[in-house]
Amino acid sequence: MIIQVLTHPNKELRKVSQIVEVDEINSESTLELIEDLKETMNEENGVGIAAPQIGVQKQIIIIETESGPKAFFNPKVVKHSLRKIEREEGCLSVPGVYGIVRRYRGVIVQAYDENAQQVSIKLKGFPAIVFQHEIDHLNGILFIDKTIRFTDHKNI
Repeated sequence: MIIQVLTHPNKELRKVSQIVEVDEINSESTLELIEDLKETMNEENGVGIAAPQIGVQKQIIIIETESGPKAFFNPKVVKHSLRKIEREEGCLSVPGVYGIVRRYRGVIVQAYDENAQQVSIKLKGFPAIVFQHEIDHLNGILFIDKTIRFTDHKNI
């Protein structure tokens, strides 16, 4: 089911999300939530979405991967590059706003996958940015909090 995405300045977007217990990952309610998040992300043409964006304060993110959208639970950056890159970002929860954000060029993320297996994912470039952006949502942080400068898309 497609769910309305919360938009800034909704206070729910600023809350820190709760850890998902491993035995909760394969529960019927969690599987339903994952499907709702995937459908919502696809409907909104997003490359990632976090549960808090639909008002669910759980550490769940969906990332568009080469093999389709995948869910990750309790993701955290455990290692990062020294180098950072600047790239334009937007967000489903801040519609029509874009800005340049400086993030780590490469990260290693640990999380649980949809099979409740712990995974360690090494990422560079755009995929690393998407994971960092979505993990920020789990901590009540929006990309506009980290924007170096806003970009103008009115003429596009």
